[in-house]
Amino acid sequence: MALKPEKVGAILTGSARSERCPGPLGVVAVTKYLVLFGLTGETMRRFVAKPSDRAAVVRELAESAGGSLESYYWMFGQYDGAGVFVLPDSHTMAAVSLAATSSGAFTRFETHELIESGDLAAIAERARGIAYQPPGA
Repeated sequence: MALKPEKVGAILTGSARSERCPGPLGVVAVTKYLVLFGLTGETMRRFVAKPSDRAAVVRELAESAGGSLESYYWMFGQYDGAGVFVLPDSHTMAAVSLAATSSGAFTRFETHELIESGDLAAIAERARGIAYQPPGA
């Protein structure tokens, strides 16, 4: 994938940041992360007593780390919510995770790197060349 001068400085995600794009000067590759979280009873109690726009707070968190918040949802089930973060790298996501969880507001905080579906064929090709021997085989 050749970059045109007007694209230098662009943010590339998914297959655009693969081997086809070795990372020319001025291009920032970013990764998306899904965060699933559960809040403590005390955190929920405080939220009910004083409701606020939590998406705005989480967006500020992402932006303070040099990224962005793509989406933020509350949900039913074993988690109270989910967010999709766009951040420069896994170390940045780890720092965001530590900053959030050190607040004590969460009972669960899972982070998962998201892989673009367009990258799966190349990943499968790569896996074909890797050998693994299971235990006892």
